[in-house]
Amino acid sequence: MRPITLEEMSSVKLMKRNDSKYVTDIATLVRLLDLAKAGYYVQEVGGLRLARYNTLYWDFPGDHRYYLIHEQKRKPRTKVRVRRYVDSGIAFLEIKRKDNHGKTRKKRVSVPIERSIQEDSLYGEAFLFEQLGLRFNQLVPALSNYFTRITLVNYQKTERVTIDLQLRIDNHETGLQADLGRCVIIELKRDGRTFSPLVAMLRQLRIKPSGFSKYVVDTAVTNPTLRRNNLKKRLRKLSKKTRHEDSYLGAAGMALS
Repeated sequence: MRPITLEEMSSVKLMKRNDSKYVTDIATLVRLLDLAKAGYYVQEVGGLRLARYNTLYWDFPGDHRYYLIHEQKRKPRTKVRVRRYVDSGIAFLEIKRKDNHGKTRKKRVSVPIERSIQEDSLYGEAFLFEQLGLRFNQLVPALSNYFTRITLVNYQKTERVTIDLQLRIDNHETGLQADLGRCVIIELKRDGRTFSPLVAMLRQLRIKPSGFSKYVVDTAVTNPTLRRNNLKKRLRKLSKKTRHEDSYLGAAGMALS
């Protein structure tokens, strides 16, 4: 695929956008990339087309408010997270919101990348209060995930596609870990209803839209004590896509059963 740099992608940040998510496996992803290669660039940074990410999510202690609002399919909803772009050496404290109309808005502020979880609360406090009226001492570090991302941009530069794979989870409350194995999460990010060439390719491969919040699903997988009534169907589908001998670590795999 033809490469595109971060600088060339500056016009497709899409901080206000409509998101569509799809879940598939590695074998189907290979077929999708073969179809997409004639109409999409692939992001390349420092010669790398596979980028490593690490995200730390914050939630309210005890009541898991951000998780439950999403699990119960309520809107508006919010995520507070620190995202580290490992290979680029940068990190951001991000506030991600979805409104009652399904529009996603994300605001962020740069923070130092090299620090411990305990030190996260030393940075971005003013930004957190400005956006949500909260202090870090009202939240706890709930969950971290680690994944590899491929980013595509169509030749018209009207759409960005992120493809996340090799997803690993570390729940800071329960101590449980999980590896989602061959699961692949595809997200189409467009401004409104802009035409997407990839949608037709997804239909051709019978990959259907499937709501998937990494924080919510990852939490359900690694904390079986939480309510997950509205996630059971999604977790069963996920189990089929990740089922191989190394899919689970510890007791976390029971959440997918």
